[in-house]
Amino acid sequence: MTTLTREENIRYSRHLALREFGLENQLKLKQAKVLVVGAGGLGSPALFYLAAAGIGTLGIADGDTVDLSNLQRQILFTVDDIGHNKAEMARARLSRLNPGIALHPYPTTLTSANALNVLKDYDVVIDGTDNFPTRYLLNDACVLLGKPLVYGSILRFEGHVSVFNLQQEDGQRSANYRDLFPEPPDPSAVPNCEEAGVLGILPGMVGAMQATEAIKIITGLGEPLAEKLAILDALSMNITTIRYHPQRDRYSITALIDYEDFCGLNQHKNKSLTFNEREIMKEITVQELKQLMDSGADFQLIDVREPHEYEAANLDGELIPQGDIPSSVDKISRDKQVVIHCRSGARSGNMVQWLEKNHKFENLYNLKGGILAWAREIDPEMHVS
Repeated sequence: MTTLTREENIRYSRHLALREFGLENQLKLKQAKVLVVGAGGLGSPALFYLAAAGIGTLGIADGDTVDLSNLQRQILFTVDDIGHNKAEMARARLSRLNPGIALHPYPTTLTSANALNVLKDYDVVIDGTDNFPTRYLLNDACVLLGKPLVYGSILRFEGHVSVFNLQQEDGQRSANYRDLFPEPPDPSAVPNCEEAGVLGILPGMVGAMQATEAIKIITGLGEPLAEKLAILDALSMNITTIRYHPQRDRYSITALIDYEDFCGLNQHKNKSLTFNEREIMKEITVQELKQLMDSGADFQLIDVREPHEYEAANLDGELIPQGDIPSSVDKISRDKQVVIHCRSGARSGNMVQWLEKNHKFENLYNLKGGILAWAREIDPEMHVS
């Protein structure tokens, strides 16, 4: 029979003092297994609060490494963690917060090949990711495995939270992510946090809400956000709740698929560096760029980041921020190779595709991995914000 130790009775005494919570629900937390996918902006606060609350087993899935720019909002990490895997660093930090719980890091990216195996032993899954392929992957895996999924997303000053695939009193599962978003958006139509920015405190608020939903699911307390989407506006501090319903005649989930292809990302990947295949974006690696620089080749290097990013670190390229590109087309050469870069390759890739489509450029190359890859692989002394 599961019980609380003397130390746990002290640690969780504020929970035990809650008449509506008490020992019974604290024991439910101790027996629960929760997987948090993404240990970044959303995952950090969710993991902190779930570990502190006494979730018996916490899984942490993240294949990314800590970057200096993460520290504005990813509160699990410090400067000492930069360059190290997020899942492993999260385990180390959380084990000091609560050594009485089991922590299982998965320092890898979840894919259709491994997701079902990773998720199968957990009671609740929390989505702390920031891209559409992984969101659809987690949703479909949870549907196939019969697991509830706590969704969260953030952008600029707005956050979203909902609960998908929760078992209802009649035994049926509540609506899932595909009922709310049946089709993924065009990859070029939705900016990410790197491009649009995000208020650093916002993921803390949304991640804490996700942790709250997970605890409600585990204990049965309150009313989870099943078939409801909570929209938080941090500027007004208003929370708007909208309802949605299953639309299962619009889709069928029978197996995991290629989610990058489903979300339209594969069509943007570079498969051939020929000038005749303009629908396929041409890319250049940081090693190839260094060779161009060292050889004295005549080419144009354009940086589409913002001025404050350029001031922090740059490759001596010509600064034309992304928003100024449409009015600066005449500054871009057509008679020699042009390499366009940003922080990670996302913004510059969008600009390469936009210029090719709208202005018929055929000499543009996106710097793969952006200045982050340069700092990582060419100049480790460079600090990129």
